[in-house]
Amino acid sequence: MRIAVIGAGIVGVTTAYELAVDGHQVTVFERRSSVAEETSFANAGIVAPGYVTPWAAPGMPTKVLMHLLSTHAPVRLSQPLGPSHWRWMWRWWRACSAARFQANRGRMHRLARYSQARLRALAHDLRLDYEQAQGYMVLLRSPKDLKLARGSIRMLAELGVNFHLIDAAKARAIEPGLGADSPLHAAVHLPDDEVGNCRQFAHLLRGEAQRLSAAFQFQRDVQRIVPGPRPQVVHRALQATGDTAEPARTDEFDAVIVCAAMGAAPLLSPLGLRLPLAAVHGCSITAPLRIVEGYPDIGPRSGVMDEAYKVAISRLGARVRVAGGAELGGRLDRTSESALATLYKVLDDWYPGCAQMAQVQQWKGARPMLPDGPPVLGASGAPGVWLNLGHGSSGWALGCGSARVLADLVAGKAPAIDVEGLDLGRLRG
Repeated sequence: MRIAVIGAGIVGVTTAYELAVDGHQVTVFERRSSVAEETSFANAGIVAPGYVTPWAAPGMPTKVLMHLLSTHAPVRLSQPLGPSHWRWMWRWWRACSAARFQANRGRMHRLARYSQARLRALAHDLRLDYEQAQGYMVLLRSPKDLKLARGSIRMLAELGVNFHLIDAAKARAIEPGLGADSPLHAAVHLPDDEVGNCRQFAHLLRGEAQRLSAAFQFQRDVQRIVPGPRPQVVHRALQATGDTAEPARTDEFDAVIVCAAMGAAPLLSPLGLRLPLAAVHGCSITAPLRIVEGYPDIGPRSGVMDEAYKVAISRLGARVRVAGGAELGGRLDRTSESALATLYKVLDDWYPGCAQMAQVQQWKGARPMLPDGPPVLGASGAPGVWLNLGHGSSGWALGCGSARVLADLVAGKAPAIDVEGLDLGRLRG
């Protein structure tokens, strides 16, 4: 089949690759000049299926309200906040019931485990090196943090995740670079989880997809989709300024896959599909690690998460990345100084002096999140149009599995995992 993929973030690139592996003639349309230029550009890089859970959970509304009063709040509400944000928050609040959380947690974890296995298979078979490192650790600063984490620890056990609750001495043995002056009560170590450079993986997989004859058209603005037995994609080229540079062109396909993250809404609304997607912003800082003779472990060996501040610190080759924050509302071009201050604080607490901060790069991304947590995979209901959307902050952890599931569904094959609740029916119920 001739298939169009709209969007070349990690979800779009993995989808294009899986479709190309199946022998389809794939064309990818992307408004930026390369792959992984937006939400996939500088995320934390963590692949930890046990911690891929819905934001909509029992007790979360109270926690969010408490965080709003904190200087280093992991969750923020920012202006402008419009009616769509309030509608999203209403649906999110309704999804926080125990029953809906349990169902959505199971769906996300099932997909995350499958995605991790697919990621590893691709890395092995294609010999991809994307600055991956093994292991992940959640740091608990105090007995209070441990008490608050008991629910998450029970959940890991229920899901059959391989983890160890360890004391501070064992944690420092696994991560020798942890700052000695910061209090550390305990940690949750997940030896089977990992860190990897999402953007680098996307570039490598793009190359593999192109070797399978997938075509990538960059600087292309998709203006609309015309559904039907032979759905059409109406698009035109963009200049560097973002202005259109030529008349619109229309191409026909056998199927169109929408992986355009927050760019999906204007394409789907004319088709009668109004998905409750919201941009939940996150930010990161990245800097080269310092090389200090005699101190090989000055930075992280892999990845750690500060549970109190919900900030991840990852080693990506010769660099360190610090990522966190969940901001609803606000603007992509305006980063909160307090959000950045939290990232710098957490890095200085755990790995003081490890990075060359004069060369730091700051980033903010808009993560497309559905109010109840899981993404939407499958048919849109409009003829010939399919969806692979709404992965939120877990696009890297869910991308490879979502792509394989979507490719199987398009081919009319049963996916390797149960996909109950991952289609549009969940949101209409």
